[in-house]
Amino acid sequence: MIIHRNEMRVEQKANMRDGEGTVTLTHFLDESNEKNTRLLAEIALPPGTSIGYHQHDGETEYFIIVSGVGVVNDNGTDAPIKAGDVIVTGNGASHSIKNTGTAPLVFHAIIITY
Repeated sequence: MIIHRNEMRVEQKANMRDGEGTVTLTHFLDESNEKNTRLLAEIALPPGTSIGYHQHDGETEYFIIVSGVGVVNDNGTDAPIKAGDVIVTGNGASHSIKNTGTAPLVFHAIIITY
C-alpha cells in the first residue's frame, strides 16, 4: 500500500489536551484499520504552541522530533528537545510538549496500544 501525502487527512486542533494555540495533525493512515495503533501522524506546532500535559495508560506514545526545538515535560521533569530526539511515554507516565523556538516544531507521533 502507498499513501501519498495529498491523500492524507489533515486536522487542526485548537488547545490540544488543554495546550496553547492550534496544532496541525497530518494522519499518515486511518488508524481504525491498523491493529494496536491509535495514532500515526505528523504533528506541527507553530512557535509558542503546545500540547497539554496528559497521561498514557494501556498504550505507549512515541514522539520522533523531525525539526524545530522545544521543551517536553517528561513525567514531571522539563527537558529540552530538538531534531533527532525521541520521547517515549507509556505505562501510566505523562507528558506535554511545547514549541519554544521561532520555527515550527514538527514531529511524528505514534501511539501503540497494549
